[in-house]
Amino acid sequence: MNTRPSNRLSRLNKSCKNGNSLSSTASACPTCSVHRTPTRWQPKQRRSCNVVSRKPVELSQTDRNTLLRQQAMNRVQQGDRLGAIEIFNELIERHPDNATDYNNRGLVYFQNGQLEEAIADYDTALDLNPCLDSVYNNRANYYVAQGLYLDAILDYEMALELNPSNVRAWINQGITFRDLQMYDRAVESFDLGLHLGRLEGHIYAERGRTYHLWGDWNCAAADYQRAIDCLPESAASTANPSVRLRQQVEIWLDELLRPLEF
Repeated sequence: MNTRPSNRLSRLNKSCKNGNSLSSTASACPTCSVHRTPTRWQPKQRRSCNVVSRKPVELSQTDRNTLLRQQAMNRVQQGDRLGAIEIFNELIERHPDNATDYNNRGLVYFQNGQLEEAIADYDTALDLNPCLDSVYNNRANYYVAQGLYLDAILDYEMALELNPSNVRAWINQGITFRDLQMYDRAVESFDLGLHLGRLEGHIYAERGRTYHLWGDWNCAAADYQRAIDCLPESAASTANPSVRLRQQVEIWLDELLRPLEF
């Protein structure tokens, strides 16, 4: 007698009793009364999210003033000096004892060619805070524009006495000494400025120009090349002073090397 079907059925029954599934589809076991019901897909119910309404963030007066100052600086970078002056007017109206706002507005006045307004703001700033080195530097630049070189030198000295790390004061003082043909003092100012490790390209450019006018062409050519290596060739803004200075240095270097070509 052939017993294979019964053996096969016996194994199938055993697998059903042991709970071992041989297929992922729903089926009924021949000898088992347990039927598997196929599960149907049902969309998940969305959870109700309780939206929490947030209160608007209230800025402190200090934060508002900081934002206004940043807006004013952005206006200056965009060339909108009058817009920047309006913002500084608002700041000064709120806080008439803030020397920094007078200094910044004075600088924008100076850049806009309003020299009388600039010097008035510089003097007011120093009356409020006589220890701001940046005000002395800015007022010295005003004196240079007016041809008052001695007053400018004294203000540069005061700025550097208050803050020896004011690299712009070293540069401006060196340029002023050069304009007075005091080339040794100019080089000394540029050398001291280089020790600060900032604006090296600007310092090399101005020191190179000093050597050029002083007649030391080797040192001039070396500094011009150092300046070109440091200064950017292009920038996002065409008004970038570093780009303009690099272009000026290339002109100075061309003037220096042109006689050698003949």
